[in-house]
Amino acid sequence: MSLQALIFDVDGTLADTERDGHRVAFNQAFTDADLEWHWSVNQYGQLLKVAGGKERIHFYIQQFCPHWQPPTDLMGFIAELHAAKNQHYQTLLAQGTIPLRPGVERLLREARAEGIRLAIATTSDLPNVIALLEHTLGTDSPNWFETIAAGDIVSAKKPAPDIYHYALSQLALAPADCLVFEDSQVGCQAACAAGCRPIITVNDYTQDQGFTGALLVIDSLGTPQHPFRILAGFAKLTAYIDIPFLKSLGSVVMDGPH
Repeated sequence: MSLQALIFDVDGTLADTERDGHRVAFNQAFTDADLEWHWSVNQYGQLLKVAGGKERIHFYIQQFCPHWQPPTDLMGFIAELHAAKNQHYQTLLAQGTIPLRPGVERLLREARAEGIRLAIATTSDLPNVIALLEHTLGTDSPNWFETIAAGDIVSAKKPAPDIYHYALSQLALAPADCLVFEDSQVGCQAACAAGCRPIITVNDYTQDQGFTGALLVIDSLGTPQHPFRILAGFAKLTAYIDIPFLKSLGSVVMDGPH
């Protein structure tokens, strides 16, 4: 492996956007639509097993709303509800209440300085991705990423590998030339199915999930002041993820974990 690119998931990986971002925005959209729906912290953790916001709403209706009378155009209703949720979410981002996870900005800037290409592969909608980047890293930061594969650009959401296949094709790179950063089991499955080996940075929602195929499972990317905690895999004698460490993973990617 010759490390040429880093590919990042967004929600839960770049920032802890799920519990206090998307969940709150969904509930605000439900209230606006006069729906007596409310996703608690714990329930939202269960709903996150379904990738994609519109897909999550549809699943919720099927599983938890047996007596609710759906409109004639259910999918159109879901799309409008999801669009309203995105507006609330972007307002939350503009308020600066959702910071990047520890070590994320440091690693992104180091990769750019080292000439390592950057990409994103996420089920989150593109405007949400752009808003997160601009409000945390600055207005030019979306241009740091050579490709931002997001939202409905592919029809099959994670754990299907389609979004990673798309990102790799846009980069014109083989899976062995890239490292992926994910936070969830479905993200890990998607990356592995595309031939990539992910590094998993868990959060409160995903810390108890399984990550078969991951190179490393840690609680964050770490910082010099706050080292990461290893949950699975082997990280040598490093306290945080940096480019020299990632380049050292070449033999692991090619030969399998030791």
